[in-house]
This record gives sequence, C-alpha cells and structure tokens, in this order.
Amino acid sequence: MNTVKHGFGPIFDNNSKLLILGSFPSVKSRQIDFYYGNKQNRFWRTLCSFFLENVPETTDGKKQFLLKYGIALWDVVEECEIVGSKDSTIKNYKIADIEKLLQNSKICFIILNGGTAYNIFIKHFPQISERIKIIKLTSTSPANTRFTTEEWHSALQGIFGNG
Repeated sequence: MNTVKHGFGPIFDNNSKLLILGSFPSVKSRQIDFYYGNKQNRFWRTLCSFFLENVPETTDGKKQFLLKYGIALWDVVEECEIVGSKDSTIKNYKIADIEKLLQNSKICFIILNGGTAYNIFIKHFPQISERIKIIKLTSTSPANTRFTTEEWHSALQGIFGNG
C-alpha cells in the first residue's frame, strides 16, 4: 500500500452547473498531475465528443473546455492508501470537501464516474441527493468492459440538451 496525496484541487467556477466526481486519480494521472491522464481512459474523448469538440492537448486547454461548458471536475477521495490504480484497493481515505464546493457554485447535477465514486459519495454525502440530482454512470476507465459512450451522452443530453 502507498499513501498518496493527489493534491488535485477542484476545477470549477461560478457558472458550473454539473460536477463530475471520480474516485481517485490513476497512476498515470498522478504522473501528469491532472485528471484522467491515462490516454486509454475514455473520459476526455466521451465528454468532448458530446460537445463535438476535439480533446484539448494541454491541461490548461482541458480546464478551459470544462469551464466553457459549465462542468466542474473533482474526485470524491482526496487522500488514501491505494495499490496502483485499483479502486478496489482504496483504504483509509479522506474525503473531499464537496459541501464547500457546492456552497460556492450553481451546481445542480452530479455525475459519479463509476461504482467506487458512487459508493463513497453516497456513504458520506447522502443529504446532497435530497437537493441535487445524482447520476451514477459506468466508469470511463479502460479496465471497465461495460462502458458505453451512449450512456454518458444520454446523461449529458439530459443536462445540457443536444450539446
């Protein structure tokens, strides 16, 4: 087990209406110090394809893309012990201060990227689902064989319309 402090702060601004929460950054994400750094992860391709945009090449470009469309991005786990990138090994975790982020934004939808993010979120923040629509989607991880772009696009269409 390794204790990992990822240090990724949330990406959001006053116009954010959707918060996408992952579980914890993969090894490759931690190496590049930004969300969804594994090029095999489908997150950026799926999100950008919904808005008919190319995936930005840089971290700054990805941040600008998110803010352009009112999307906030963070992880539900701020610090933990983990083996490699396996969510199933997350232990002794510290949760992110999601309530504080919500108090400083217009977020009215939360997408949870995968089962681990969903389970940890529901365990620690059950009261949030009383006031904000929570959407559990299959993980964009390359290890997830059940992922479909259509599921994500359908959820995004419910939030943004046709993109």
